[in-house]
Amino acid sequence: MPRLYFRFYIALLGSLLLFAFAVTLLWHRAGGPVERADATLAQLVQNMLPPAAAPPAEQQAALLRLAQGVDGDMTLYRADWTELASIGKGVPRLQWGAGTRPGRFPATDLWLADGRRLLSSKPLGFARPRALLHTALIALALAIGVAAFPLVRHLTKRLERLQRGVESLGAGDLAARVKVEGKDEVARLAQSFNRAADQIEQLVGAHKALLANASHELRTPLARIRLALELVKDTVDAKRRAGLEQDIAELDQLLDEILLASRLGAVNDGMVLETVAPLALAAEECAHYDEVRLEGTPAAAAALLRGDARLLRRLLRNLLENAQRHGRAPTQVRLDADAAQLSIRVWDAGPGVPEAEWERIFEPFYRRGGTRDNGGAGLGLALVRQIARRHGGEARCAAIDDGRSGFVVTLPLLAA
Repeated sequence: MPRLYFRFYIALLGSLLLFAFAVTLLWHRAGGPVERADATLAQLVQNMLPPAAAPPAEQQAALLRLAQGVDGDMTLYRADWTELASIGKGVPRLQWGAGTRPGRFPATDLWLADGRRLLSSKPLGFARPRALLHTALIALALAIGVAAFPLVRHLTKRLERLQRGVESLGAGDLAARVKVEGKDEVARLAQSFNRAADQIEQLVGAHKALLANASHELRTPLARIRLALELVKDTVDAKRRAGLEQDIAELDQLLDEILLASRLGAVNDGMVLETVAPLALAAEECAHYDEVRLEGTPAAAAALLRGDARLLRRLLRNLLENAQRHGRAPTQVRLDADAAQLSIRVWDAGPGVPEAEWERIFEPFYRRGGTRDNGGAGLGLALVRQIARRHGGEARCAAIDDGRSGFVVTLPLLAA
């Protein structure tokens, strides 16, 4: 789509052209006052001249009487441009063509009803009224168009500055504000944007403070419970103690995942970008798990991407833990790459996820069947998708070669 100021400007020029066309059409259909005046003058001149078939001497005498007291040159022509009479130096007709030069442009070119034409070096009426009208309309449209361009551009520049402020706020600059110029609707829009930006900055600050305080306050009682459990572990049934330790570990992991999800949801999450070799990173992470088979193509071995290694490790770890928790061994990990992106596929020997749930499993706190039998808080896959999108990629559930479902993560690669 063209820029906004171009659309404003084209609309203005179109309106001017439509106005000029309408005026010209009405002028031609109704007969303008200038044309009617020239027609009246031509009829009066014809009444004072002899008929077109009269001898040249009679035509000359009549033209002398008509031009008495007029200091100028005149020539009367037949319809075929045969000269009938002339006064002074005469006014030659205009000639155009190869080897000819145009004559003097007459001040008046009066058409008589019988076909004769009276050319005069002095104006007798309105010369070329239609040409004057067209020229005036075109000149007016051009003048208004030239004068309107800076006005339209000034208006849209303010809108563009407002757009840049909105984009800066969306990119994470919570201190982005726009200058309020004028007192019109654009200025009020800028004021509304600044007020909304203030509220967003306050809400995000309060959200961060709440998460930080909640993390500290929740981990403190968890540490006390863990300590108390250590002190009384000899008096507590082993099975019950193992269940309590698992619950504590799950709560601790849940806190960690909630805080990470919150940081990824913020635009400024403190990501540390570096050049990462994805196959080497995947090999290090897969080494921590049993029955995991890693495969990488030569293109993936040579691929490099720009990202946060800590978050990318977390992405792979969540996929592997999800496979071990909900699937069946062995877990397969395959990395492939082309010129533009890296593809990570993770699947296991289990039945996979039904196609109807391919999108829902990425929702936070969603658990298949609504149970916690296999552990987990339902944030692992949501974090996978968030981390992939923070790196400009995507995570999805899709069918693998054998028809079962698996997880596919695509990430953009560094240019060669």
